[in-house]
Amino acid sequence: MAKQNKVKKLGSGLFFWMLVILMAVFLAQMFTPASKPAELKYSDFKRYIRDGRIVEIAISEGKIDGTYVDDSGANKEFGVVPITDPNLVEELEEHNVAFHGKVEKHVFASILLNFGPILLFIVIWILIARQMRAGGQQAMTFGRSRTHIITKDKIKIGFDDVAGLDEAKEELQEIIEFLKNPKKFQRLGGKIPKGVLLYGLPGTGKTMLAKAVAGEAGVPFFSASGPEFVEMFVGVGASRIRDLFEKARKSSPAVIFIDELDAVGRHRFSGIGGGHDEREQTLNQLLIEMDGFDTTEGTILIAATNRPDVLDPALLRPGRFDRHIAVPVPDVKGREEILSVHTRKIKMAPEVNLNVLARRTPGFVGSDIANLANEAALLAARRNKDMVEMEDFEEAIDRVLAGPQRKSRVISEHEKKIIAFHEAGHTLVAKFMPGSDPIHKVSIIPRGPALGYTLQLPTEDRYLVSYDEIVTKITVLLGGRTAEELTFNQVTTGAQNDLEQATDIAYKIVSQYGMSKKIGPISLKKDEQEIFLGRDFLREKQYSEKTQQTIDEEVMTIIESAHHKATGILKERQPALDEIAAALLEKENLDGDEVDVIIKETLGIEPLVKARKSDEAQCQKGEKKLEEGENRQAKKD
Repeated sequence: MAKQNKVKKLGSGLFFWMLVILMAVFLAQMFTPASKPAELKYSDFKRYIRDGRIVEIAISEGKIDGTYVDDSGANKEFGVVPITDPNLVEELEEHNVAFHGKVEKHVFASILLNFGPILLFIVIWILIARQMRAGGQQAMTFGRSRTHIITKDKIKIGFDDVAGLDEAKEELQEIIEFLKNPKKFQRLGGKIPKGVLLYGLPGTGKTMLAKAVAGEAGVPFFSASGPEFVEMFVGVGASRIRDLFEKARKSSPAVIFIDELDAVGRHRFSGIGGGHDEREQTLNQLLIEMDGFDTTEGTILIAATNRPDVLDPALLRPGRFDRHIAVPVPDVKGREEILSVHTRKIKMAPEVNLNVLARRTPGFVGSDIANLANEAALLAARRNKDMVEMEDFEEAIDRVLAGPQRKSRVISEHEKKIIAFHEAGHTLVAKFMPGSDPIHKVSIIPRGPALGYTLQLPTEDRYLVSYDEIVTKITVLLGGRTAEELTFNQVTTGAQNDLEQATDIAYKIVSQYGMSKKIGPISLKKDEQEIFLGRDFLREKQYSEKTQQTIDEEVMTIIESAHHKATGILKERQPALDEIAAALLEKENLDGDEVDVIIKETLGIEPLVKARKSDEAQCQKGEKKLEEGENRQAKKD
């Protein structure tokens, strides 16, 4: 180390003294007095040429320098500023004056030409020396893990900061108790799980859960990401795995956390790619380290992934990842708890109701809700408000779901009219299809890639969906295109995304959900799905061409039936379609209550599916009326 410091100081000193020398030379040349030649007027210069007193001259771009004979007969240097004179060369030749061109040399350019190569050589030598030193250090640390270590004093996250995951926290409570008091479990001969696998959709809070375990137990947290173990050199990943476990054992009790486990824990290839692939070597080393885990050491491995289906079975067996804990999308109660966590530091108006916001954000995960709270605070600050109000949260929900408004986008009146009827078609079909989710908001203001949108929010979280509800969703999706057909006698490309969603849902009805009478209650894998190399590559096709044809026919039948239903609803209620579209062209935004008023005033009847209410009591009242309306409709049918 002392030798390295000595070489480093030597290189730095040489570089410094070379700069000093160069500056000294530069200043010396700048301030060294030089004999100035006499300045002649151009008229005198021309007269001296005619008198034969000019001996020779050197012509440059901005000056003429030369020698002339003065009155005493001595040669004297002179300089003159040239002017445009096309006859100068002819006069010089006529009076036999020697002349030549001259390129001006700058002082700094001269220094670079004289000393530049030496300076460049020294700089390159210093850089090479440093690189060699750094290369030697990297060679020694190349196999070390790039672990992020958080000591127990710096972990500020506990279970109070992780909301909406009560079941997962309950499962992990046992791990925390073991880390705090391992003898409690060992006295009866029990063994704590070696590994815990957290799996769920992105943003559900897997990393926060793992960090909260370490925070609750008061132990160090060793965090690493799966991709950090994979390098182009075979064996580096395995070395980093060994180094990670060695560091954790020295600090036990501790928590090791590996994020994105699927990056290194995928299925080992079935004869594809060879047996010495870097990822495979890393996985093998991870399996060996987990086998060598001594549960009495008090070190727990927690891993997270959103692709548990691609993990190698050897990782998931008992003795390695013993516990598999699902981290689900939060329900309405969980969303309210998460909102309360992320709005702790936000100044909110008294009328802000977190229960209402939780009901209006179905399907939101923890990261979405954190983004929602942040967006609402930013919007309120942008509007110079003292507190975040309910309308700011409503706008933030729209931003998270559909993207920011694009009011600057220029849309012609004709296209705006098509968009209005398109969204009115979605809205009206949703209002008169049994089992449809209530309309929350419809807009023709562009957001993100969409030119307009119709936002439906369910009255409650759903975990099971019936055939009729799925067909209702397809019918609502086709409502926009159907409205364009009925109003303009033509269709546009605006329904492209609607058709993609409707077709995808219809294929799932037939080939995955087993809801088709012709196909029967079986689930068929689509050929268009992505294969997982090493697991699906050699799998044979699961059904014949005839079955594929039957699937296509069933999908067409479902789509055509939904299109027929949407056409019937809109034809019978054409005045309401026109009025909703006109209101959208005027106001650009309509909420569910405003749509209900338009339908009642135009048709004289209540919509089958009414707008959802803000609070819980009103929601229950609306659900009861909706159920009564469905019963009446069923009797009419």
